[in-house]
Amino acid sequence: MAEEWDVIVVGSGNAGFSAAHSARQQGARVLLLEKAPKQWAGGNSYFTAGAVRTTHGGLADLRPLLDDPAEQRLDRVDLAPYSAADFLDDMQRVTRNRTDPVLAQILVDESREIMSWLHDLGLRFELMFHRQAYENDGRFRFWGGLALGVVGGGKGMISQHQAAADAAGIEVRYDANVTGLVTGDDGEVRGVLVADGSTVRELHARSTILTCGGFEANPQMRAAHLGPGWDMALVRGTPYNTGDGLTMALDAGAQPYGNWSGCHSVAWDAEAPPTGDLERTNQLTRGGYPFGIVVNTEGRRFLDEGADFRNYTYAKYGAEILKQPGSTAVQVFDAKAEPLLRPEEYRSAGVTKVEADTVEDLAKALGIDEAEFVRTVEEYNAAVTGNATFNPTIKDGSGTTGITPPKSNWAQRLDTPPYTAYPVTCGITFTFGGLRIDPQARVLDRAGRPISGLYAAGELVGGLFYFNYPGGSGLTSGAVFGRRAGSAAVADAA
Repeated sequence: MAEEWDVIVVGSGNAGFSAAHSARQQGARVLLLEKAPKQWAGGNSYFTAGAVRTTHGGLADLRPLLDDPAEQRLDRVDLAPYSAADFLDDMQRVTRNRTDPVLAQILVDESREIMSWLHDLGLRFELMFHRQAYENDGRFRFWGGLALGVVGGGKGMISQHQAAADAAGIEVRYDANVTGLVTGDDGEVRGVLVADGSTVRELHARSTILTCGGFEANPQMRAAHLGPGWDMALVRGTPYNTGDGLTMALDAGAQPYGNWSGCHSVAWDAEAPPTGDLERTNQLTRGGYPFGIVVNTEGRRFLDEGADFRNYTYAKYGAEILKQPGSTAVQVFDAKAEPLLRPEEYRSAGVTKVEADTVEDLAKALGIDEAEFVRTVEEYNAAVTGNATFNPTIKDGSGTTGITPPKSNWAQRLDTPPYTAYPVTCGITFTFGGLRIDPQARVLDRAGRPISGLYAAGELVGGLFYFNYPGGSGLTSGAVFGRRAGSAAVADAA
């Protein structure tokens, strides 16, 4: 006979654990299934920096969440409030007003409450001094609407989720390859199919919650939906997010929704492995580009490095790199900019790096077009206006004139050796297209009706992100809609 559960959750990332915690809090018997072996637990959440975007009223509002509320640097922090209007504006702006207005409003409105809920579960938070603040005149100024992160990053987040699940009596099974949904004649989802070698077993549940990610680790699906060349992108995170949950839900009649040709992708170390590194995780990101220039292998700039804070551009610039010859580019800095680069990304073991005392020698060492690169640097230096004081904590307006593309902020002449260069390629994080859900995280069919017994949260939910993404909002979304899915899954089955 098939096993019987109240709720089955498929996927062990932040969204999956949030859904499981929520259902368990309602008294449900919960089983969480993960396709990957235990050492790959956590899905893409494990590979994040652990940043979570939340509304807040300033430092006093966030202090009760902090692992060390008496941290000495807190007395020297400048942290402006981040309102619901600010968050919603960021969501609308970076998605070009395509974000689903209902889902986006829920994400924004519950973003602060969900942090307290996670904290009560046992997750521990800190201000991200190392990623989201610069020290200026003895003060730490946070920027870009993002300040809070999980202690230990993504690794810490998953470890803390696992501990909370153990304490709550949630059963977690790894190496559990869910291959399909069990459905009744009426279309109701009644559980899942799990493959164990050549044997396929049915596990029954009153409610099933899919939180098993997008198709970013599936080269064929990437090429089919994102377009030519995307099968060549490196994968930042887990190799196990191959679109299985999306496929089985669509086969059961779910409605596809959102930006299926879009994704979150970043500048990634050009020598990184094909999929995520369990030790280095997010350290392979190269996010310091606002303080230098980025050129392709022909020695030409191709994007505005200072268009906005990194938090609002990094998730779309991976796609721009993929379009370049060889799908690679080079970030270039001089000695003035090097101190602004985050050590974990630019000075950790294994970083791909080239250094030289002249621009010409740098081009030779990189193997890029020397004459074109020198001309690019000379034109860029001549175009820097110098009309503003360089300040990394604000959009300082220190830009360029007369060149295309421009650099809108943080433009300093590249003139102080030694010069350093970091070869990068496109690292895909997650895909934006997914399933359509209602506010209770119930999966909708193609007629817009809830599919009985089926819920979803996390990266496989479509409609929130289009073209781009405000940094830190993915983990927040996973927790917000994971909690809603867990709660609704129990209530609807009562």
